[in-house]
Amino acid sequence: MKKIFILTGEPSGDKLAYKVIAELKKINPEIIYLSVGGENLNSLGIKSIYDIKEITYLGFTKILLNLFKINNKINLTVKAILDFNPDILFTVDSPDFTLRVAEKVKNKNSKIKTIHYVAPQVWVWRKGRVKKIKKFIDHILLLFSFEKKYFEEELVSCEFVGHPLLENKDNDRIDINQVIGKNKALVSIFAGSRTSEVNVLMPILLNFIKLMNNKYNDFTYVFHSNNEHSELINIYIKNSAQSNCEVVSDKTIKSYVLKKSIFAIVKSGTVSLEVCNAKIPSIILYKMNFVNFLIIKMLVKIKFANIINIVANEEIIPELLQSECNAKNIYKVVSDHLESPQKTQEQIKKTQIILDRFRTNTPSSELASKALNRFL
Repeated sequence: MKKIFILTGEPSGDKLAYKVIAELKKINPEIIYLSVGGENLNSLGIKSIYDIKEITYLGFTKILLNLFKINNKINLTVKAILDFNPDILFTVDSPDFTLRVAEKVKNKNSKIKTIHYVAPQVWVWRKGRVKKIKKFIDHILLLFSFEKKYFEEELVSCEFVGHPLLENKDNDRIDINQVIGKNKALVSIFAGSRTSEVNVLMPILLNFIKLMNNKYNDFTYVFHSNNEHSELINIYIKNSAQSNCEVVSDKTIKSYVLKKSIFAIVKSGTVSLEVCNAKIPSIILYKMNFVNFLIIKMLVKIKFANIINIVANEEIIPELLQSECNAKNIYKVVSDHLESPQKTQEQIKKTQIILDRFRTNTPSSELASKALNRFL
């Protein structure tokens, strides 16, 4: 019986892996799995050898401070994979962790096929990684078509499969008034998938909501969370005494709430594609500690943080980064868009043009699952 070890490093990777493996289970139900994953893979009945939270570190400084722990986790993971002896090691995103594991596994057992999903952003920085990657990765599944040239130049086996988060399969109907409890216009808020991100952004976001409540009284702000952080977000909300805030963590409800929203405030990351795919106007937020920001400033040579803006080479979606990421600025940009329908419509129109470049005729999770099955 064939075996696959799925290695993710953070919640977004767990979510991407879930979509692919859910499809693979349909076409090949006999595969045995083991993973380093989170709640999404767990919902498929796939055991994780340890809690994904143990390796979800944010920022360069925290990686340096936890270097010994991370190295121990890498060695522990390599041993677990070798003991499991899978036909495929399926690594998903988080390249600073997953690819280091893949390299060690390949060096110790070259018979294990290594397939990586979500290419490192070599088009942003460290382009030289491609030469190293090709020594231990058998195949790379690409989310974006423009990435192919970077890997084909070095003769790395790769294929463009599109982005699973751009698939539209959720047709469930839900009575939002029963879930949210208030018949008001919805604003979706994504404060991040890591504890450190939530702790940084929640005070800023709640101060923004306070400013909004001084002017508007017809909005409900819905925080989209995973199960791990819903309690933490609720504590922040309770302490802020804002009565028009809710938290949702159920995947189906989150999807439906987003589609019913009039606007979204999004921590920079993968989820922004879901928001654009739902044709919801948005702004992008990102804030990290000053040391991390200086390091990235020196290394990264692109103008924007969001993939839509990067590909378009224009700020289609407003970005509020670092010092600009504060309650007053968020309030100003959001209220300006809410009162200017032409701005939101123009944003939606332009994002759809960019998203069309990321889509495939066949669902992306289906293409990725077929690639895995082909390598078994």
